[in-house]
Amino acid sequence: MNYNSNQYKYPSRRSVVYSNKGMVCTSQPLAAQAGLDILKMGGNAIDAAIATAVCLTVVEPTSNGIGGDSFALVWNNNKLSALNASGPAPGLINAEAIKKQGFKDIPETGWIPVTVPGTPSAWAELSKKFGTLPFEQLFKPAIDYAFNGFPVSPVIAMLWEREYEKFNTLSQPEYLKNWFDIFAPAGRAPKPGEIWRSQDHARTLKEIAATRAESFYRGTLAEKMDSFSKSESGFIRYADLEKYSPEWVTPIKINYKGYEIWEMPPNTHGLVALLGLNILNGFDLKEKETISTYHLQIEALKNAFSDGIKYITDPKYMTVDLDYILSESYAAKKRASITELAADLGISDQRKGGTVYLCSADAKGNMVSYIQSNYQGFGSGIVVPHTGIALHNRGNNFSLNNNSVNFIEPGKKPYHTIIPAFITKNGKAIGPFGVMGGFMQPQGHLQVVSNLVDFNLNPQEALDAPRWQWLKGNKIIVEKDLPSSIKKELALRGHQVEEAIDSLSFGRGQIIMKDDNNVLIGASEPRADGTVAAW
Repeated sequence: MNYNSNQYKYPSRRSVVYSNKGMVCTSQPLAAQAGLDILKMGGNAIDAAIATAVCLTVVEPTSNGIGGDSFALVWNNNKLSALNASGPAPGLINAEAIKKQGFKDIPETGWIPVTVPGTPSAWAELSKKFGTLPFEQLFKPAIDYAFNGFPVSPVIAMLWEREYEKFNTLSQPEYLKNWFDIFAPAGRAPKPGEIWRSQDHARTLKEIAATRAESFYRGTLAEKMDSFSKSESGFIRYADLEKYSPEWVTPIKINYKGYEIWEMPPNTHGLVALLGLNILNGFDLKEKETISTYHLQIEALKNAFSDGIKYITDPKYMTVDLDYILSESYAAKKRASITELAADLGISDQRKGGTVYLCSADAKGNMVSYIQSNYQGFGSGIVVPHTGIALHNRGNNFSLNNNSVNFIEPGKKPYHTIIPAFITKNGKAIGPFGVMGGFMQPQGHLQVVSNLVDFNLNPQEALDAPRWQWLKGNKIIVEKDLPSSIKKELALRGHQVEEAIDSLSFGRGQIIMKDDNNVLIGASEPRADGTVAAW
């Protein structure tokens, strides 16, 4: 990409980082450094990504954990591979059992939204297929931080406090007791710079490392999860864990103005990002800071989400033809429906989530785009005793409405919000990117890709640029830095515009790109504590 930043009117909050031996970008500096150390030991980009991901479960537990799900796009030997490490609903769960407990919708906390966690399987599978260093070696930085402690970084401390307050409002049901013991041992959330540790977490990571995650699915850790679930009338069982394995799938793509944009296929909403970009493909976006650019981006995204909510679920349950809805003829129909005014497509409020994203690259050309999450903050609030395993609440995206494609069924995977992404051109790798944050993720992908391709911003500028976020109907929220003239003109076009109090809900992204000289260019999100660790 040839960057021409002269038109960009906002000063960059950080500078891009250049290197030629290796790079790791993520939302927590200690985790990024752990990955870089692995590269310096002779590991490849896949080894570094695994080490970083494991470390993030310790140093950023507000957004991910051992009991969550993961997805990865791996560039190796000039080919892109995609790993889906998301888990299905337990075999014992069904809509009637949930309704009998008095629920009209899937709750956010407790045992009901807990699906089979896929994250440990992702680490083991990536190492088995692409790794070069011993699996156990990749866990050493995380185990050290868990055993001996680390200082909590500022944004993570803020998110931790919000989660503590949220769980406090739930009248502290019994299933939250272990969470408070592990994650709020002082009767509050850790403050910035305060040392936090979890030896339970460290012991569990040691066991996952020693058994290549077998203990988590077919051993002692699986037995502990099974026993705890039974004791609390939960749904997940040893049999659910025992039969689980991650899946290698075929990534999906579109060509956006000369660049191939790659996403994970369903059950993720990477499809939403591609649908939106395909609609934008037919518009000539000449200048970034114009009402036309913002209006078209928002309307394209809303049209994409209208299809995403309708169609995306476990691929075994999908009936729509992906080739058709990603075709130019389909995009042209959507494009023709966009007018000068905002259209309310009748889509309900989008929920928020918490996620970590990382990307890595090495001197041999390997690159990784990786994401893992407990979904909403710490997830379900359930922590398996004496393990540090915080179970996610990904099942919250299921529905109790049997007319929904995401109607909950045993063994079915839910609609998934976490999406790593990748860019190539003419079959050559440009690099990985991602923007974390629940239903903001495809919105962040669309805006970042447009910044890079349409407006030639460099990776750091593409992340720094003020963002908008669509919520429902015609309602959008915008960051404070967005020009007031744009806000006014959006309102005149029928958009219901609100200025956000802070930027925590607008996603937190990372980018690595490779230029024609094989120099790596890294950028890290200013909305997070993250960094670019380079060599």
